[in-house]
Amino acid sequence: MPLTSRERVQAVLNHEIPDRVPIVVGASNATGISTPAYRNLKRFLGIEAEDKYLYDWPELGASAVDEVVLERLHSDVRGVHDREPASVRERNRTREPGSPYFNSWGVGSVEGDPGMWFPAIHPLAETHSIADLETYPWPDMNDPTRFARVRADVQRLAAENQYAILATPWLAFPLERAFAMQRMDRFMANLGWYPDFAKALLAKITDLCKTLMGNFLRECGDDIDMIKIGDDLGMQNSLLMSPKMYRSIVKPFHADYIAFIKAHTKAKVFFHTDGDVFPLIPDLIEIGVDILNPIQTSAGKMANLHELKKQFGKNLVFCGAVDTHRILPFGTPQDVRAEVKRVIEILGEGGGYMLAPVHIIMPDVPPENILAMVDAAVEFGKY
Repeated sequence: MPLTSRERVQAVLNHEIPDRVPIVVGASNATGISTPAYRNLKRFLGIEAEDKYLYDWPELGASAVDEVVLERLHSDVRGVHDREPASVRERNRTREPGSPYFNSWGVGSVEGDPGMWFPAIHPLAETHSIADLETYPWPDMNDPTRFARVRADVQRLAAENQYAILATPWLAFPLERAFAMQRMDRFMANLGWYPDFAKALLAKITDLCKTLMGNFLRECGDDIDMIKIGDDLGMQNSLLMSPKMYRSIVKPFHADYIAFIKAHTKAKVFFHTDGDVFPLIPDLIEIGVDILNPIQTSAGKMANLHELKKQFGKNLVFCGAVDTHRILPFGTPQDVRAEVKRVIEILGEGGGYMLAPVHIIMPDVPPENILAMVDAAVEFGKY
């Protein structure tokens, strides 16, 4: 007898074998669809649906996928999201067209090409003084407008009991917030040159993230299955920093954050990190990561799916691994089907795998390939 989508995901999260490999598309920015690709998909399917955006943030460029489209994509997971404070949303809604968007952290995004926004205004880029952190206007993580619809969304999905629930508070990742506040190259330099400042900044951000997360999880109650966090730790062929630096400076903040989360929810921790992070996977397991995403198969040792499964399959659920670097944008539907079959045969052996694209489905991915991916998962993912 077929399982419901929620039962299917819960079986995988418990390291049991479901009826088929779950599909995770559209639940978060890390498993989402870019707006141009989504519009093309809707046209291809002949579906009339309003353009909406994750976190009500058009500048993010990630679509809030309509339920009819999610059903066609066989997605087994639905997302629950917070929003920026009402005052921030209103300020940006009424700003001059094309002018920078500023989030609640004071980070500004600038429009490069029409509809394409890039973080370019970094409010703490010029400092390495701890004193400046004490006077900075940090965001209010207790603003109730951030969470106004979270409880209702969770309760609705829980009452329906059809789909697994992935809760995804936004902008709540310590290292990425530090990059945004300072610019990546500046903060990376400060990790080496001014480690006391770097630690103070990470400590401040982590405390704010914990306040946000505590409020968010309070609204969710006991009804969510997964809670998404993450920080990009890898590049195409290496780590962003040495393992020693990660373990001595960044890892303690990740460990503290995950411990806080696990003290406030039974949901599994879904950790997103791009790039070749193979050397740090034991560290992530040690600090409590349950699900690793997006398994960037185009990045260094992450391409070795056999070794990933062999070494870490007993401790982690893998989510992702369908290549968005070459296969999805440039392959044929037949290429996509073959890649999905290959990935499922390796990562899906004995359970422990949820199929998803490697991060967001980019604008140049044709709708035929999106459908080939999910239809192949249904076909080849049966146990």
